[in-house]
Amino acid sequence: MRTRIKLAALVVAPALIGQGQLARQVQQQQRIDVQDYAIDMRIDPSAQTLTATAKVSFIPLDDATTVSFELNNALSLDKVTDDQGHQIPASRTQQDMSVRLSLPQSAPRGKLSSLIFYYDGKLTGDEESPVFGIKFAAIHPEVSYLMYPARWFPVNDYTTDRFTSDLKVTVPMGYRVVASGTSSNEPAPDGMTTTRYQFKQSSFPGSLAVVRGEPRAVTSGGVTTNFYFRETAGMADAYGQEFARAMEYLTSLYGTPAQRNLAVIETEAGTPNGYAAPGLVFLAPRAIGKEVNLKLVANNVARQWWGALVSPATRNHMWIENGLARYSELLYVEHINGPGALEQEVHDTYITALTVDQPPLIQSARLEDYSPEFWAATAGKGAAVLHMLRGVIGDDNFFKVLNAVPQRFAWKSISTDDFRKVVEEVTGQNLNYFFLQWIESSGAPEFTMTSTTLRVTSASNPNKGFEVRGKINQDLDLFQMPVQVHVETEGTPQDKVVQVVGTSTEFSIDTFGKPRPGGVTIDPKGLVLHWDSATRVAVAIRRGEQFVDAGDFSEALKEYQKALDVNRQSSLAHYRVAEVFFLQGNYQSSLNAYREALDGDLQPKWTEVWSHVKMGYIFDIIGGSSRERAVNEYKQALRTKDDTQGALEEAQKGIETPYQRAKASNQ
Repeated sequence: MRTRIKLAALVVAPALIGQGQLARQVQQQQRIDVQDYAIDMRIDPSAQTLTATAKVSFIPLDDATTVSFELNNALSLDKVTDDQGHQIPASRTQQDMSVRLSLPQSAPRGKLSSLIFYYDGKLTGDEESPVFGIKFAAIHPEVSYLMYPARWFPVNDYTTDRFTSDLKVTVPMGYRVVASGTSSNEPAPDGMTTTRYQFKQSSFPGSLAVVRGEPRAVTSGGVTTNFYFRETAGMADAYGQEFARAMEYLTSLYGTPAQRNLAVIETEAGTPNGYAAPGLVFLAPRAIGKEVNLKLVANNVARQWWGALVSPATRNHMWIENGLARYSELLYVEHINGPGALEQEVHDTYITALTVDQPPLIQSARLEDYSPEFWAATAGKGAAVLHMLRGVIGDDNFFKVLNAVPQRFAWKSISTDDFRKVVEEVTGQNLNYFFLQWIESSGAPEFTMTSTTLRVTSASNPNKGFEVRGKINQDLDLFQMPVQVHVETEGTPQDKVVQVVGTSTEFSIDTFGKPRPGGVTIDPKGLVLHWDSATRVAVAIRRGEQFVDAGDFSEALKEYQKALDVNRQSSLAHYRVAEVFFLQGNYQSSLNAYREALDGDLQPKWTEVWSHVKMGYIFDIIGGSSRERAVNEYKQALRTKDDTQGALEEAQKGIETPYQRAKASNQ
């Protein structure tokens, strides 16, 4: 059975060992490059089944006698044949969902070969997923979705081997097939309909949906988005406007996308918040919500470039795809809400990036797909690296790079080295040090500084000014990075970019006005990914939240305690501790922790209102004479006038009706 890597960076390494063993097994197979899939399949929504024939055309990169593919364990492989109908011996391994084929004759290197897979199965959504705990495929009477990560067809080199496709899907009358590419109707048996989708560019057109009824088409700014929403149908118009705005803005940055007009399909609980394929976006109902999620829209629109149009050469370069998709969120938020919103998003992204220290980004293939570590590294740190690069080369050059990369690598794969070369061509700079530090190495610096101020005079000008002499220290011996130093003075502030090299770097800054006491700061805009006390608190809390999401409360409490060891006054850390105790039914400890949150720094501000609301919950759960105490807490929540996430409505509800504890699933 596939298992999920534990969340904390401290326990990543043992899990990586097992992944490395699997990787060595895969490397023993001869390498191939899949060119095209021709898939003919029938989907029965009422029986929740599919029956398929998939012809895989590929070019061996070595003289191949043994090849391997991934195929969902829920699908039964009837047989595999060559073009002449000769059956090929096949063996399956449940652990990695692989199909290993022993070819009777060697497939010559560089010569196009093909294999035909015959398979069928039932996909209810309850089967074991190739990505632990996340649904990527299910066939239901109301909606069916088959996303590429589900490996519902034989997959080679997941997320890196690009391909074209010719897909024919037969479904009962009354259903509609939605997939990537150009569609046409094909002859079909009575009571059925067959739709053919051809995608002739090398990409990842391996996803489809089967839906009922007509879509809600929303056209804005020359962009048409077709929505297949069910539970959230009322949100289609609002999302249509946002998809169009995001497509227009990102097109201005990146050029022509893989697909401009999109189909958006609502999935179900348990699926990823969003998943994008060429021309398609799958959204979970909880992610759609009651208000448009700007970042969700921007990320999935961005993947029409980063993933569909340009993709990583290997999974060690996934930071390019996921980092650029994540950074597109930041750019779009900045575009809509201004620089202030960008600063907050950058701060949150840096915190996420620091939750995982190992492995370096260039080794991210060692991380389990869709794990918190994988996203923290490839998306979080990937976006952080891009933001730092923007600061180093300047906005003009940065946006030239963002436009040049998809133009040069359209419908192709890209490596970190390819990306670096584009940056260096655009800027004329040697940036090897930057990529070595942030992509090929791990860790982030923790800066300390000493400085003195000297009065500078001369015989000709006795009021010449001041000189700040200082030294920047940090703990990474091979670190090299331009870092801004800011000097606050009684006159005009002064800034200087200091090239920090190694563990100790001296600097000197001249000022006309007298520097203020304590007015010398390093990296005032938070451009460089680095540690400090506040960051350590935030990172520990974020790690704790990840453990809670995984149901590991013991490890979560350890992380929250780390935050409190650094800052005993952190209201957020106390609040998170209280939440864990509440979930465990340890109400006295939970109540104590909520009180600690109220006695802390009240950062963020919402910890105050929600601590009162949650304390009201606890008193209501206890019941009896505690009802009066519960009402008092709800009233104190109302006095804050803070309606973060509907807190005031919840408090008013608590005053009117006692809170009822939800029953456990085993009760």
